[in-house]
Amino acid sequence: MKEQRRSRKIAMTPEEVDAFLAEERTVRVATNGTHGPHATPLWYVWHGGAMWLTSLSRSQRWADLAADPRIAAVVDAGQDYAELRGVEIRGRVEVVGEVPRTGEPVPELDGPEQAFADRYTGGTMHHDGRHAWLKLVPEKITSWDFRKIG
Repeated sequence: MKEQRRSRKIAMTPEEVDAFLAEERTVRVATNGTHGPHATPLWYVWHGGAMWLTSLSRSQRWADLAADPRIAAVVDAGQDYAELRGVEIRGRVEVVGEVPRTGEPVPELDGPEQAFADRYTGGTMHHDGRHAWLKLVPEKITSWDFRKIG
């Protein structure tokens, strides 16, 4: 993974990145499509050093990623400039499990699915046969926390 480019003064430590990504709920992802970039918000879980996304398997995002697995993801927080903090992740996604996901046992999904269920659906994972899992493995992480200079 490449070294962070932002000022070290406002960069988060790896532990701070993990804590921040574990606490926030929404990521904005950008994909490369045939008609240009496509950005959309999604729920996610940060598990095992990767960002796990569940996506409709018949969506523009899915079509974009099938053609080009590169993705950028941004999670941020803060209302005032002095409180802004966030993480940008660039990397490639890989599909994990069946498409669409129907609940067949996939050991690699045990942790992410339970984390997702605990966070968003009251502890039970629902497989609707329309979504599938994408694992974003970071190639570059950039972070900022303007509270560090306040």
